[in-house]
Amino acid sequence: MILFSPSNSTQVQSSSFVVLLEREPGDELEEDVLEEELEEDSEEELEEDSQEELKEDSQEELEEDEPEKVPSVSSAKNKSYAPSEGAQRAGAAALARIEQHQRPKVHTSQDAIRNQVKRELEAEAAALAEKQNAATAEGTNVLVKDLACLSVSGVYFTCPLTGATLTKSKREVHIKEAILMRFEEDAVEASVMMVHTFNKDREKVKTAVDIISKYVDNICKNPTEEKYRKIKLSNKVFQEKIRCMEGSREFLEALGFISVMLPVDGQEEEEEFLVLPEQSPDDLELMKERRDRLQRGEPVRAQLDRQPQVFRPSPNAQRFELPPEFYNLTAEELKKEQQQRSELVEKNAMLRTKAMREKEEQRERRKYNYTLLRIRLPDGSLLQGTFYAWDRLPVLFEFVRESLVDGWQPFELIAPGSQKLQESEEVALAECNLVPAALLTFAWDAAVQADIAAAGGKSSSLLKPQLLETIRTLS
Repeated sequence: MILFSPSNSTQVQSSSFVVLLEREPGDELEEDVLEEELEEDSEEELEEDSQEELKEDSQEELEEDEPEKVPSVSSAKNKSYAPSEGAQRAGAAALARIEQHQRPKVHTSQDAIRNQVKRELEAEAAALAEKQNAATAEGTNVLVKDLACLSVSGVYFTCPLTGATLTKSKREVHIKEAILMRFEEDAVEASVMMVHTFNKDREKVKTAVDIISKYVDNICKNPTEEKYRKIKLSNKVFQEKIRCMEGSREFLEALGFISVMLPVDGQEEEEEFLVLPEQSPDDLELMKERRDRLQRGEPVRAQLDRQPQVFRPSPNAQRFELPPEFYNLTAEELKKEQQQRSELVEKNAMLRTKAMREKEEQRERRKYNYTLLRIRLPDGSLLQGTFYAWDRLPVLFEFVRESLVDGWQPFELIAPGSQKLQESEEVALAECNLVPAALLTFAWDAAVQADIAAAGGKSSSLLKPQLLETIRTLS
């Protein structure tokens, strides 16, 4: 007799499902299990010819399967008996339980069983796909909702070479590509940019620039001396100080050096040299000018896009929702630290001196990369901009001044706590407790306004028209 149960072997293939039910001669079935299976599946009697069909189908499936997965055909013949009517019904019932579906009606053919299981699995796959699509759509809606709640969508930068607006993660790659594209227009300028931008160690950059400048000086002082116009690439100084600096070779080639293989005394093989052809007096003057450009070179850095935005008067002016880019810590780390500070604030306040508290506040301020500032104008409207946490106060005043129609007029900015900010002070925004966000108050200089009023002057719009064209309501 052959019994199929969840503990017996079950094979599921993409094209068909093979149900192999085996039992060694002499094994005894528990009568209560068999009776239960017979009672559950007594809905229909199987005909005797279906028994032979099931046996033949099982034999064919065994021959198709790999040896390591299924016993050999000869073994199956020796150890198996023809399936009984009850075993077939028990097998169908067990298969239905494995698939965790309502037990299907037992058919008289394994093909019918396989087709039904296939249909059920296809229905499961369709349901799963629908569920995943719904989850994806829900996640997208949450993301859009979260972005809509932010006071600013992120921190952005402007490429000084192309004017493109970039995210923090893309700015360096974009600048490198822009510099390389400049070689078609001006190889000297592009190579100078490479030297100062691609190499982060400023001390090594300075050393390389000094050595290259020395090459140029020697050539200009001794224009007819060939030895000063040849650079041996295997030279120790060149290897350690010049070759490792990106852009250095490109600059030398822009000066006119070319690669040449030359013989070396005492060596059988030739070595590579950079050789400069003899230069005319005008060419030498041009080399000096290019040397000066290399010495004056500065790294090309993406500039922070302040994203100036004007909002209508709003009671939510002091409410800020900032993206993760504003913090040095991750959102999870910041939340954890804020919780710990809240738990210890009362205890520590009594145990720390004023100097200790100020030192702790400075450490806290260093956790922020950027700050979002809003300036409330006399008409209630709000001017918003993004700044580095360590930008100085003059940068803030200049931002406000450039946004005003009458930027020439003196004005004041008042921070929370009625702290009057001084434009002349080179103090960082973080040191003024203006991180990671703050609401400031704008006020015209009272004496100047009085003089304007006495002269019959009329107050005009505060902000420039291009800013008012994009005015928004603060959510």
